[in-house]
Amino acid sequence: MVKVYIIVVYDVAAERCAKIMKILRKYLFHLQESVFEGNITQKELNDLKKELQFKINPEYDSIIIYEMLSDKYLYKHYEGVKKNHNTIII
Repeated sequence: MVKVYIIVVYDVAAERCAKIMKILRKYLFHLQESVFEGNITQKELNDLKKELQFKINPEYDSIIIYEMLSDKYLYKHYEGVKKNHNTIII
């Protein structure tokens, strides 16, 4: 099963933020405020896009999905606090 690496950034009205975050958390890691990232299948990506389309107001809200075949060639440079989104607490 081929996975793609995506980064999702969003700017939505306050009353829709919690709904958008809930959807994104089902598929991706919460990196910071309005940024999520992770590896998902093409089917999951299509499902994610459909779910988001039904929750936003396209006249006011904005969601950007950066899609890459892999995170292999992606370099991340952090300034300030690097939040560890891979930590699992049980």
